[in-house]
Amino acid sequence: MSPVLVWAAVAVFALIGCGVAFAATRGNTGHADDYYLGGRSIGGAISGLSYATTTYSAFMLVVLTGLTYRGGIGALGFELIYFSGLSLIVVFGPRFWLASQEWGFVTPSEMLGRRYGSKAVARVAAVISLLFLMPYCTTQMAGIGLLLSEVTGGAITLELAVATGAVLAIFWTLLAGLRSVAWTDAGQAAVMLVAALLAVGFVIAAIGGPGAFADRLQAERPEWLDVPGPGLWALPTFLALSLPWFFFPLSNPQVSQRLFVVRDLRAMRGMIFWVLGFGLIFTLISVIWGFAALILTPGLENTSAATPALLASGAVPVPVALLLIVGILSAAISTLDSIALTLGSMTARDLPTARLSEARQIFVGRIVVVLVIAFAALFAVRQAAIVDQLAALSAAGLVVSVPAIVGAFFWDRATAAGALASLLGGAALAIWMALGAGVSVFDPVLAGSVIAASVGLYVGVSLLTRPRPEALDFRATLAPKLRAHGVW
Repeated sequence: MSPVLVWAAVAVFALIGCGVAFAATRGNTGHADDYYLGGRSIGGAISGLSYATTTYSAFMLVVLTGLTYRGGIGALGFELIYFSGLSLIVVFGPRFWLASQEWGFVTPSEMLGRRYGSKAVARVAAVISLLFLMPYCTTQMAGIGLLLSEVTGGAITLELAVATGAVLAIFWTLLAGLRSVAWTDAGQAAVMLVAALLAVGFVIAAIGGPGAFADRLQAERPEWLDVPGPGLWALPTFLALSLPWFFFPLSNPQVSQRLFVVRDLRAMRGMIFWVLGFGLIFTLISVIWGFAALILTPGLENTSAATPALLASGAVPVPVALLLIVGILSAAISTLDSIALTLGSMTARDLPTARLSEARQIFVGRIVVVLVIAFAALFAVRQAAIVDQLAALSAAGLVVSVPAIVGAFFWDRATAAGALASLLGGAALAIWMALGAGVSVFDPVLAGSVIAASVGLYVGVSLLTRPRPEALDFRATLAPKLRAHGVW
């Protein structure tokens, strides 16, 4: 594909995004709540589409499509496990929102620190998020780089593509914070979904229609339709990837922080509706896209390049291909924006020994946004070929926060010592197993051991220690509010 056309599409996308971001600045008040949470006034459709593009990012049409290309139908099962994990929002979404309204929480780590009466819990949760979200940031950056470089046959270099994504992500986030991110996300979600539907339609038509697509897949790649598939999706690998991803809505702070931003519980219900609808459609699109790439562009050495190869195959008309490129680019930038903004808010609110002023919180957060995105861009340029492993390592490391989050709302006996032991012990084990012992992220021993250690430490140490007097009682305080809103 002509690099001139690709650059033109990216330029139009950037101009429209900048216009939306500038418009979002009109609502700025200069308060940390406003910058990081959009003033807690985001409606259901905008918050839902923003949540969706943050969650269903470049991972879908880069990593999930590549996993389908490499291992077959097991990729659909893996993603449906994640999709089923969105049901956790139904239980925890209202609780997160009510807690943030009651005590003014801005970050999930701040919420944990106040619940357990320990600033150390907040700091450790924030540091773990910083540590394990960086690989996921790198995934998004690598997705941008692989997409633009592969689809133009290297005319746009990996370095230049990554730099372009980094500049746009930094600019939009710095400009107006969450409000800017949410507004741009909503438009990007629509572009992403429409473009993907059109592209899949043209690809299936190029193969000969739905019947021919199914027949060729069955005739040429029957093992890709069998469980567990041609090797990748053996049960151990499936468990290794699926277990931590089920808890993604709770373990990933850039996602759980979105539960603070809606204006009321009615808007949260709308948000859940939009997320589930978008997620189901896009999951099916990504898997079908991976199978189509397997038929039309067989023999790829780097399966993460399946989408660029399919776009460059001629099966998709150039205007639709450009629209899809913009959609994937926007999804990656959306996730980068959200992660960087969340990490900035955690650094500004949870790490300092004393509470910073509102202006300084925003200033520190902006510095962190730049550093996070710049670091992710640098690492993506060097490690773009291992984006699926990086995403899996991120999920396995972040899952250590789940016991402390679940216990915060449902176990009064839980203690700060238990939460700290769970966070530190689980994170240390994940790092040692992945980097020290060389356990693959595709080995269920890694995820299983980390989850078991985190739960065991949380329960065991909590039973041996006492809750702190300053710890908040979420269950007792929120119970009447939950009943008043008819929430289970």
